[in-house]
Amino acid sequence: MSHVSSVAVVPARRVHARLRVPGDKSISHRYALLAAVAEGASRLANYSPGADCQSTLSCLAQLGVAIARGEDGTVTILGRGRAGLRSAAAPLDCGNSGTTMRLLSGILAGLPFPSRLAGDASLSRRPMRRVIEPLELMGARVESTGGRPPLTVHGAQLHGIEYRLPIPSAQVKSAILLAGLAAEGTTTVIEPAQTRDHTEQALVAFGVEMTPGGLKVVLEGGQRLTARALAVPGDFSSAAFWMVAAALLPGSRIEIEDVGLNPTRTALVGVLRRYGARVTATRADSTAGEPRGSIIVEGDRAGSVDIGPEEVPGLIDELPALAALGAAGGTVRVRGAGELRVKESDRIAVLVAGFRDLGIEAEEHEDGFTIGGSARPPAGGVAHAHDDHRMAMAFAIAALSARGPSTIEGAEAVAVSYPDFFAVLGRLAAPDRTGAAR
Repeated sequence: MSHVSSVAVVPARRVHARLRVPGDKSISHRYALLAAVAEGASRLANYSPGADCQSTLSCLAQLGVAIARGEDGTVTILGRGRAGLRSAAAPLDCGNSGTTMRLLSGILAGLPFPSRLAGDASLSRRPMRRVIEPLELMGARVESTGGRPPLTVHGAQLHGIEYRLPIPSAQVKSAILLAGLAAEGTTTVIEPAQTRDHTEQALVAFGVEMTPGGLKVVLEGGQRLTARALAVPGDFSSAAFWMVAAALLPGSRIEIEDVGLNPTRTALVGVLRRYGARVTATRADSTAGEPRGSIIVEGDRAGSVDIGPEEVPGLIDELPALAALGAAGGTVRVRGAGELRVKESDRIAVLVAGFRDLGIEAEEHEDGFTIGGSARPPAGGVAHAHDDHRMAMAFAIAALSARGPSTIEGAEAVAVSYPDFFAVLGRLAAPDRTGAAR
């Protein structure tokens, strides 16, 4: 289904299912990058099948890393150590993946050769100055096109810095920490607000000693990484769409098994409870500092949700899914989320336009949006994803509450993170003989 450019979505009265989601995209990137600079063979089970994480593997292969992909989704990476990567013969193709470009830049900044990183048209529009500045303060030189890709990273002997992030960004924090592995002295990153800590957890898992403490992370350079066998938990940001679908349609029940429950990622749970859904999260175990378990969401009533600037860093990838809650009588208001304008698309403008095309009330603000407020279900329509995987999924979930069928154009974008999304949706929303969704 991931290669189909348009998909029809039929309305559903409710959804009931127990399911699993693909391996966590954020964690997969980080495990692969650290495995490449570790010493020995790392085995990564449940590695994300999405195109973004495949871009990371392809770039590492260009840098001389031996990678074997198993049919069961396991990836084995033969690490070359921090100094073992070699210059690529051609530009490193990051595809649509900003995470690949930003995090890999941190590793390349400490290597004694230049590397050129390029991507598709969408990635080439995304801002990179926030990662360029700290890497240059550490001693690297980075050429760009007006602060945008392609980038040429001229590696150098780096030195540690203390850096205060002007805007919360897990990717920029991660790039600095990865550069800090090769730097002389101490690297310190101070955040203005808590962002996801997958890089810190992964570094510790691969044997790095560091000092996390609230909004400050401290790392000593020159440490060696040791290969690991790790299992990637299910992707919470992918699970978010099914969680919202259950909350959106009263009488629904969705159970998601073996999903990541890292507390820096699960703010959505509290938001859905505020909306009126019943949510139960049960932790089963923890692997490499990453808690995992199951989540059950039961739809009850439609409410209103206000998301302020202080909540945005913990919800940045889930905001498109959350917006769909405004499709069924509730209202979702988001402020302080200007960062959405520089993602794979301008997610504020594209969300509002797409929801309006589906017959949903939507208003655009400079740093956010207001979705919903109508007591009447939307009519349905045709919404375009504009090459953005999260837009395609958000429109599809919102369309479940419509009075008539809808069409999602650009549906193939889901291949970036969740190739089977529309196949799963088709099973969830298939009507049974009574007209209810299974």
